[in-house]
Amino acid sequence: MICSLNGLSLKRDYFLYIPYMLGGWSPTIASYIVLKKNGRVNNFKEWLKNVFDFNHGLKAYLLVVLLAVLYVLPQCIVSGYEKGEPIYIMFLAIPLMLLGGGLEEAGWRYILQPELEEKCHYLVATIIVALIWWLWHFPLFHISGVGQEGQNYLAFGFGVFGMSFALACVRKCTKSVGLCVLLHCLVNASGASFKINDTIVGNAVMAAVMIIITLPIVYTNKEKQC
Repeated sequence: MICSLNGLSLKRDYFLYIPYMLGGWSPTIASYIVLKKNGRVNNFKEWLKNVFDFNHGLKAYLLVVLLAVLYVLPQCIVSGYEKGEPIYIMFLAIPLMLLGGGLEEAGWRYILQPELEEKCHYLVATIIVALIWWLWHFPLFHISGVGQEGQNYLAFGFGVFGMSFALACVRKCTKSVGLCVLLHCLVNASGASFKINDTIVGNAVMAAVMIIITLPIVYTNKEKQC
């Protein structure tokens, strides 16, 4: 952000990628440090196993797919979109999205969401995580050369709130960090095939749909695990 104010840009000043990537990975890095320091994991291998826990039933994966569709579809209907790459490119891009947002879940949904739920109601915890997540992204809207440059920060905020409820739902119902990582990657990768117009109304409608759909799922699965 400071660099941009001084005329520096990721498009030509490539050394900026070092602090840029470290900032993006900060929730992931903090996750391991905090969990290791507090004895929640013994080593890096155990931490990786907990983050990439994909041994779940079909119901859990269907939940991820459903929420990914509910993220994309309302925005496409309300805001409109342009066709991007073929659908198979979207699926091929999913592993790349680990470095493009997916691994953030090692911090947000592995630690922050469940820790807050121990202190306050699920709904309040999810809203707090959404607010922190939204504010955490703020500098990206003022850095020249990044994907968020020129986008509407309020529209993005509604998008974050919708995704926060989706990811909190997956974490609550499946107890899985890995499935949260998968959903985050899937949603980010969908941008390759669906070039959605960025509007406040479209994102707000998506967020409302996500809240309306996920809350009943969570409250009817309180004692169950997918």
